[in-house]
Amino acid sequence: MQIAATLSGDLLAVSAPVPGPRHDMHAWRRSHFPEAFAGREDIGDLGYVGSGMLTARRKPPGQERPAGDQVYNQSIGRLRAAVERAITHLKYWKILATRYRGPLTRFPLAAKTVTALPFYKKGW
Repeated sequence: MQIAATLSGDLLAVSAPVPGPRHDMHAWRRSHFPEAFAGREDIGDLGYVGSGMLTARRKPPGQERPAGDQVYNQSIGRLRAAVERAITHLKYWKILATRYRGPLTRFPLAAKTVTALPFYKKGW
């Protein structure tokens, strides 16, 4: 599942789950998010390098990280903290925090129900 949140930590959107263990970029491409958030400054973790999102800079192999990259990465991390909080609030629901053991055909409905609750709480 892909999660979009505001910089204040409010949930904006949640995509449908992608079956199987998949990389973040695969889930991103399969979701409606690239079109929905086109033209906006998106921020992602290192799993989204090459997507056009703002991401942290990787340490060059066999070298020290430049001082400018450290400051940049801290800035990105501070902005991403709000999204991480939104994800944490979703994981309060055990069904999203642990391995799902029910029929896989029912997981998308369970995930959709749980992720709809924060929107209901906000009155959206």
